Amino acid sequence: MHYARTVHCGKITAEYLEKTVDLCGWVARRRDHGGLIFIDLRDRSGIVQLVFNPDFDKQAHELAHSLRSEFVISVKGKVVRRTPETVNKELPTGQFEVHVTALTILNKAKALPFMIEDAEHIDEELRLKYRYLDLRRPEMLERIKLRHEVFFAIREFLQKQGFFEIETPILTKNTGEGSREFVVPSRIHQGSFYALPQSPQLYKQILMAAGMERYFQVARCFRDEDLRADRQPEFTQLDLEMSFIEEKDIQDCIEGLLAYVWKKIFNKDLPIPFPRLTHAQAFADYGSDKPDLRFDLKIQDCTALFEGTELKFIKAVLEKNGKIGALHVTDYEFARSELDGMVDRAQQIGAKGLLWIRFKDGQVDSPVAKFLPGDFYEKAQAIFPGLNPKSTLFLIAGAYKEAWTLLGRLRLEVAHTLNLIPLDQFNFSWVVDFPLFEYNEDLKKWQSVNHPFTSPQNGWENLAKDQMKARAYDVILNGFELGGGSIRIHNPEIQEKVFEILGLSKERMQKEFGFLLEAQELGFPPHGGAALGLDRLIMIMSKTSSIREVIAFPKTARGIDPMMEAPSPLEPIEKLRDYGLMMIPGKKPQS
Repeated sequence: MHYARTVHCGKITAEYLEKTVDLCGWVARRRDHGGLIFIDLRDRSGIVQLVFNPDFDKQAHELAHSLRSEFVISVKGKVVRRTPETVNKELPTGQFEVHVTALTILNKAKALPFMIEDAEHIDEELRLKYRYLDLRRPEMLERIKLRHEVFFAIREFLQKQGFFEIETPILTKNTGEGSREFVVPSRIHQGSFYALPQSPQLYKQILMAAGMERYFQVARCFRDEDLRADRQPEFTQLDLEMSFIEEKDIQDCIEGLLAYVWKKIFNKDLPIPFPRLTHAQAFADYGSDKPDLRFDLKIQDCTALFEGTELKFIKAVLEKNGKIGALHVTDYEFARSELDGMVDRAQQIGAKGLLWIRFKDGQVDSPVAKFLPGDFYEKAQAIFPGLNPKSTLFLIAGAYKEAWTLLGRLRLEVAHTLNLIPLDQFNFSWVVDFPLFEYNEDLKKWQSVNHPFTSPQNGWENLAKDQMKARAYDVILNGFELGGGSIRIHNPEIQEKVFEILGLSKERMQKEFGFLLEAQELGFPPHGGAALGLDRLIMIMSKTSSIREVIAFPKTARGIDPMMEAPSPLEPIEKLRDYGLMMIPGKKPQS
């Protein structure tokens, strides 16, 4: 069987003119004109046109009649230049074609479950069941290629910065410091379980105790969380840790890394340093701890504008020390139907209602206009710079955190509706000074905002729990949390105090984190680190809307692999006995 290859399909250039080449690939398209048969042959590098003519080789021409989409073939032929009227300007190889003198069918393909070129419009679950077909699409291939190139650039940069790439275990200890973990039963140690790591957090801190000083890893992470449309139970992150550093050292490293990747991939210079916002500032201005800064539409606190108001629902909010926030949209005249649409959107994102106020020739137009004072426009101008006859205010009232969160979501809805977001822009920023703890109303206890190994800022002991700040930082890209990190606790006394606030008993501290507490008493250096979500990074770089589009074999939104049909029952059921397990019927998770 002949399948030698001397050149790839997409690499045919003028240097191969009048030369004989050997090609291998898939039949992307077939056009049978009787005397002449044209085949678009595709491999990883691209497409080239083949021509079968009985004058070139009768046997190859006869066999070419049987070719169908996605047959795998090998050919030999001469590269010639196409006539001017047949040049395909859409293809890099469009000036050339190969006159085939030998054809070998390496593998036939039966009728496909969907056509490769139509896959983008096919149900996602079907695409994932036949992911190997889906991945043959040029756009999918480009995303996988981009992923590889980004990972390679990351390794190049960190190698130059003196980092060691070190793998950490996948089978590890079940601890309670974060999200729910996947657990793995042990056959040898029946009744005991490993856990798959949510991240290599504890191992990388132990590596700093071991004197590695600069560690990184392209790490596989696992979280058995409630499913969302764009969350994967397994994902990939860049994990790094450094000793004897401060926040700025890590932030400089991350900025340098991203600038290196952008230059390598896009040949563009990223402006660094990235702007920095405190957590409080980001939430006050944008209603989010991951603000999209590609457009300038800030939330304005207009509580003072409604002092002494006759509006009952706003009066009730103010009596409970609530706030009124507004988005000021200028230089756009909303139709009444558009305003009604914005009210509907606000309710869809969780708001009980949305109040709009617009101005025409200095007059107030609003469902509540008759309840507003006559000088409302003048008073509003003092709070909203640039207020003009084409201005519209969208207001939400309520408890600060809830109202501003809704305004942050509404801000994005308005931006999408009015096309305010420049889609060709990459906008990075840092959010810093996160709270150290947050109170969980459902569980009635304090929890770490980041994780329990995050170092508190100086003076934390003298503050109330809700006033304590963390030495933590997130890097934001286009409204997505790209990653984050913190300076870690290296003092065992501080670590124990944090555990105590979180409600851990001495016994539980030792049971779950005894190895860490002991390491902190055996020469533990100051250290910190960060992790970047690489699936999300590639998604944004490739301008796709789902991380599933940049992962070779993702799970569905229901956490299922349709191709492998995983997860699946353990069969035969006797296998459970090897692990000392038995099945207890439980309710099925909702789709």
